[in-house]
Amino acid sequence: MRLILLGPPGAGKGTQALRLVQRHGIVQLSTGDMLRAAVKAETPIGLKAKDLMASGALVPDEVVVGIISDRLDEPDAANGFILDGFPRTVPQAEALDALLKAKQLKLDAVVELRVNEGALLARVETRVAEMRARGEEPRADDNAEALAKRLAAYRAQTEPLVHYYSDKRKLLTVDGMMTIEEVTKEIDRVLEAIRSADAKKTVAKAAAAKSARRTSKPVGKASRKSGESAKSAKTAKAGKTVAKAAKSKTTSAKAAATSKAPKPAAKNTTKSAKTAAKSKAATAKKPAGKAKKPAAKAKTPVSKSKKPAAKAAKVASRKTAGKTAKKVTKRRAKG
Repeated sequence: MRLILLGPPGAGKGTQALRLVQRHGIVQLSTGDMLRAAVKAETPIGLKAKDLMASGALVPDEVVVGIISDRLDEPDAANGFILDGFPRTVPQAEALDALLKAKQLKLDAVVELRVNEGALLARVETRVAEMRARGEEPRADDNAEALAKRLAAYRAQTEPLVHYYSDKRKLLTVDGMMTIEEVTKEIDRVLEAIRSADAKKTVAKAAAAKSARRTSKPVGKASRKSGESAKSAKTAKAGKTVAKAAKSKTTSAKAAATSKAPKPAAKNTTKSAKTAAKSKAATAKKPAGKAKKPAAKAKTPVSKSKKPAAKAAKVASRKTAGKTAKKVTKRRAKG
C-alpha cells in the first residue's frame, strides 16, 4: 500500500499515519526525518542537504526527491509507505510521479483529511490550554497565530494538490472533523475498497490473459489448418495443371491420329455422297421410268425387222449349202 496523506496543519495526519503503519506493516516517510537521517548517514544527497541547511537555504526539490529515492530502495519500504509532508506543491508531485514511474511503482491513493479551519484554531487553543494545565510547555509554533500562518501557506501551496490528484482519480476524501477512531475506521474502509477493486482488476486481467491464451491456441491451429489447406490447394492446383496438360496432350494426340487416319471423315463423306445420290436418283426416278416406255416401243420394230433378215440369211445359207452339195454329188457321180 503506497499512500499520501493530505490535509492542513492540525488535521491529524501524524496520528493517522502511525495507525496505518501499525495496521499494514508499512513505513512512514517524513521529509524532515529523512533529511536528518541522510545528513547523519553522510550520504551524497545528505551531505549536499547538510551544506544547504547550514547556510540557511531551503533544500531544493531535486535534493528532497533524491533522498526519497534512496529511502524507497531500502528493504523496509518494499511493502509500502506513507508520505508525510511531501509533496507540498504540484511540481513536487510531478517529480514524485516521475520517480515512482522510473522505479515501476504507483500510488494506491491520496487520502485528504478535510477539516474546518475555524474548528482547527479552536482545537489548537484547547490543546495548548490542556498542556499548560498539565504543566507542559507547548511548542513555540503550537498556537493560534502560528497556525493561521501555516493554514494560509497550505491554501496557497498545497491545496492545489487536491485538484491535481483528483484529476488523476487518486484522491479519497475523509471527514477529518470526526473523532480519531472514526477517522481511522473511515480510512480503513476506503482503503479496503481500493484493495477490493485492485483484486477484481487483477482477477479480470488474469482471466483476460487466460482467455487470450486459450484463443491463441485455436488461432494457431486454425493457422496451421489454413496453411495445410493452402498447401493442399496448391497441390490440387498443381494436379489440375498436370491433368490439364495431360488432357491437352491426349487431345493433341487424338487430333494427330484423326489427321493420319481420316476414316470417319471419309465415311461421313461417303454417307453424304450416297445420300446425295439417293436424293438425285429419287428425283430422277420418275422421269426415267416414263422414258423407258418409248424405248420399249421402239424396240419392237427393230426386233421385227431383224427376223426377216435372219430368215433370209438362213434361207440363203441353205440354198448355198444345197447348191454346193449338188455340185459335190455331180462330181462324185462323174468320177
